[in-house]
Amino acid sequence: MNEFDLVLPAAVDIREVGMRDGLQLEAPVPLEAKLEMLEALVATGVRRIEATSFVSPKAVPALADADEVAAELSRWGDVHWSALVANPRGATRAVDAGVADLEYVVSASDGHSRANAGRSTAEALGAVGEVAGLAHGAGGSLEVVIATAWDCPFDGRTPIPRTVDVARAAVTAGADALCLGDTIGTTTPLRVVQLLDAVRRACPGVPVGVHFHDTRGTGQANALAAVQAGVTQLDSSVGGLGGCPFAPGASGNIATEELVYMLEESGVRTGLDLDAVLAAARVTEQAVGHDLPSSLYRAGGRSVPRTAAVG
Repeated sequence: MNEFDLVLPAAVDIREVGMRDGLQLEAPVPLEAKLEMLEALVATGVRRIEATSFVSPKAVPALADADEVAAELSRWGDVHWSALVANPRGATRAVDAGVADLEYVVSASDGHSRANAGRSTAEALGAVGEVAGLAHGAGGSLEVVIATAWDCPFDGRTPIPRTVDVARAAVTAGADALCLGDTIGTTTPLRVVQLLDAVRRACPGVPVGVHFHDTRGTGQANALAAVQAGVTQLDSSVGGLGGCPFAPGASGNIATEELVYMLEESGVRTGLDLDAVLAAARVTEQAVGHDLPSSLYRAGGRSVPRTAAVG
């Protein structure tokens, strides 16, 4: 290794969240169009997909068809399906619908917790054990997603000890894994590494993933910093769709095709085919009916040399 080498893992595990985070702010997409999106996403080679969210249809109308989506997942094999839930009621619905691998959101800040879930952070943490029991009882697993892990649109910067305390409490209550969410896209590479180090020290041996939004253009830089710090589980959304309906100013996730391009071109295996991801982005664009924010998608993928003019 020379002084210019990046220290990167041989491979990472990407979770596609376009079906949930990507669609939750959109006008409701018909079930048939969602199934076309799923077909295209499975064809990319991705092996972890967050299929939907079992939350109040009134709160998130775009995901009101969670049960119908879940009923169709068995048509695709070799995919690890998961669903996001906001409370034990949602966890029960998910398990009853056949999805036992759950992500449960706990906001590190009280302001976002009250806006997103109608209760304090402590109250949300108090339900981790019940949600974990539901997931484990159905043969599944529970990942606690810590929203506003770095910053909150209502409370400002989230102190590192606060996020660490939430992480430790979640693991103690039964969480199998953690994911740190940059809900409003404000963090930067140094802050990413600092929080990751603190959480991993507090929860040794527990897998810690990351979920970045690209609101301020730092999403890919944050992803690279996390990967250099040893993270191998990352969330991304096809086309860069996404955002939180309860976090003012939150915009899209880092785009799956941009993450795949950056990592594969850096020698890190993702298991995803870039051309297939771009094809899935085209299907997604048709489904939502508007342009996608992904720069790589707009550029058309990898650079292809132009044929020299003749004459």
